[in-house]
Amino acid sequence: MNYEKVDNINESDLNECRALADKCRAEAAKRLVGQTQVIDGILTALVAGGHVLLEGVPGLAKTLAVRTFAEISGLDFKRIQFTPDLLPADLTGTLIYEQSSGRFSVRKGPVFTNVVFADEINRAPAKVQSALLEAMAEHQVTIGETTHKLPDPFFVLATQNPIEQEGTYNLPEAELDRFLMKVVVPYPTAAEEVEIVKTCGNAAQIEVYRVFDEKSLTKCRTLLERIVCDDKIVEYIVSIVNATRPAAKAVNDARTHLNISKAGDDITRYITFGASPRAGIALLRCAKVNALFQGRSFVLPDDIKAVAPAVLRHRLILSYEASASGVTADDIIAKILEFMPLP
Repeated sequence: MNYEKVDNINESDLNECRALADKCRAEAAKRLVGQTQVIDGILTALVAGGHVLLEGVPGLAKTLAVRTFAEISGLDFKRIQFTPDLLPADLTGTLIYEQSSGRFSVRKGPVFTNVVFADEINRAPAKVQSALLEAMAEHQVTIGETTHKLPDPFFVLATQNPIEQEGTYNLPEAELDRFLMKVVVPYPTAAEEVEIVKTCGNAAQIEVYRVFDEKSLTKCRTLLERIVCDDKIVEYIVSIVNATRPAAKAVNDARTHLNISKAGDDITRYITFGASPRAGIALLRCAKVNALFQGRSFVLPDDIKAVAPAVLRHRLILSYEASASGVTADDIIAKILEFMPLP
């Protein structure tokens, strides 16, 4: 397949967006050691107009990464510490009765901001999860009988601890699907950890500068809509998503694409439910952002491969056999990308 430059996008605009991403990485690196993929994931989701779920054990600087991003972006930022006794009104706001006037007034909650940091989101009960789901999906909240629009941009950055399950609530699949990406925060390497320890826990005191604002974000999003994607690339995306579905037709399609001949090699037996069409839309948008940050006006298969793990890993519901065999969602995604024919 031939990929050609698109003439209706100014080269200087592409370079400006690429330079913007590079500056964000450079500023974040002042505080964060070895967490470039976290910042890249956050930036990608922000430009694509989605939300991010950060997962990692305690002590991996998830909170520091979110705070650093908020300072770099210059957007309004509020943190909500999720706990089992949290109420929906603590998140969205409530009606306050004013005795002097005999009327109710609206007191808006912390969700009315640009960047919401939902710390330990899986500690919130079902009612709070439902309230946040409306905000994430519709960019609005309902207080009393009135619906209120949230600020634009509106961006949820949530964290969860994968190892501590006492006093937590599993996120509903519908809410997980509203997260554009799930970024796994890894342990640092030995060399990176040496640099981290040298800071003596004072990394948050290092000054970072504001890199972009709402105007530059709007410009990047406008350019994003002009990034082109060939129909063959779209078919490639659909094939990847389709291969995650264990339904009869999807299994046959997956076997055809992945050259599966033995039942023991059938990766679909590890999946109870696969990704929805929303996953394909998310793959396309994130791939366009990846191309934009590379200074290109068109999407390549490599862009799809780069964002596929973060876009798909939280959308696959694995079977008991996968758990028993130690097979992870990332293993399945890697296998699909390895054998799926390129366009």
